[in-house]
Amino acid sequence: MRPVLRRGLAVLVVLAGLPHAPALAYLKLGSNVNGRTVSLQWPPRTPVRYFIADAGVDGVSAPEFRDAVARAFETWQAVPTASVRFEFGGFVGGSVLDSDGISVIGFDSRPDLERTLASTSFLIDTRSGEILESDIFFNSTFRWSVASEGEPGRFDIQSIATHEAGHFLGLGHSLLGETEAQTGGGRRLLSSGSVMFPIAFSAGNTIDRALLPDDVAGVSDIYPDGAVRRATGTLQGNVSKGGRGVFGAHVVAFNPRTGTLVGGFSLDDAGAFAVAGLSPGTYIVRVEPLDDGDVESFFESSASVDADFKAMYYERLVTIPEGGGSVRIDVEVVPK
Repeated sequence: MRPVLRRGLAVLVVLAGLPHAPALAYLKLGSNVNGRTVSLQWPPRTPVRYFIADAGVDGVSAPEFRDAVARAFETWQAVPTASVRFEFGGFVGGSVLDSDGISVIGFDSRPDLERTLASTSFLIDTRSGEILESDIFFNSTFRWSVASEGEPGRFDIQSIATHEAGHFLGLGHSLLGETEAQTGGGRRLLSSGSVMFPIAFSAGNTIDRALLPDDVAGVSDIYPDGAVRRATGTLQGNVSKGGRGVFGAHVVAFNPRTGTLVGGFSLDDAGAFAVAGLSPGTYIVRVEPLDDGDVESFFESSASVDADFKAMYYERLVTIPEGGGSVRIDVEVVPK
């Protein structure tokens, strides 16, 4: 059995001297702009242009790589409640990770990153929070495939590209997944409720070519179409322990009628959370600690994340209205 491999996310450069902020809303990346947090996103109403590095690898030519990446982008573009478009700009030479003002996707040999299949980096303008450039490299030390049904022993370009395209759009990692520890280190992914879960399925798997409700809610929140705000609602409230807010608690909204899961985090010292993009209806709410894998996969620093509490369900069903927020709920958790 192959070891579990984690998809990476990194920020290369931040302009204007302001710090990079980690996951600042339930699935979103953000930046500090004039003392307030704004979501990272591409400029609105314009196609996001990207280029493909002109070098292939064993089993995958540069044109085949381009086509698989295009299919991944098309998956996000096809979300009916989101307004985002992509445009292929052509093939380019040189390094994938040059800060040259264009977004390049391609292969790079990084044997030192033995657990990273691919990684997304950003150049952002912290005066506005807009993304200026985003590069994605695929680690060529692994074996890759573009086979329509997947290929044993090789990782699927389209699946991994779909995950990285989510980062490219400004989404952070989701905690909706179940793993188990493996002998010798690492974790194996058993099930996932989001393409944006940070651990990949094993080689040969193509499950992550398709988005799940958590992914759809995230991209629709960052790039909403004209009607999504009026058609969906938000779960809102606070998580506390011993009368103090809990930072980094994972909050999951489960719709028993549709079976869908959408997750978020409490993201300030008061333990406040807001999970947007929910279909109107009645939800079961579960709060759990962030303890399945590395905290750094979700937050830049683990110092402020409180994972010392027991998972619990909110005592009542919560109604999410159309076009608005739920009644604010207060979830009091207890130490482990």
